[in-house]
Amino acid sequence: MVVTNVKLKKIPNKNRLKAVCSLTFDDCFVIHEVRLIEGQNGKFVAMPSKKHVSGEYRDICHPINKTLRGTIEEAVLKAYDEAEEEE
Repeated sequence: MVVTNVKLKKIPNKNRLKAVCSLTFDDCFVIHEVRLIEGQNGKFVAMPSKKHVSGEYRDICHPINKTLRGTIEEAVLKAYDEAEEEE
């Protein structure tokens, strides 16, 4: 599975949320509302989630292996770095 497009919107505030993006896979499947967050150990990608009645947030979708997670993180971080350079 290949990430064929990343549409990234930087969040201009100084909070932990740095960007929100949509990822296209193999030019045929899209995931919206993927977030880039600044954590204690650097930036990380958070998949779309939903709040359940218990108050807990659970991912709606997520990669099930390290290879795809790495591919997603690499694509999002690259798009973010490119957006930073444009400013």
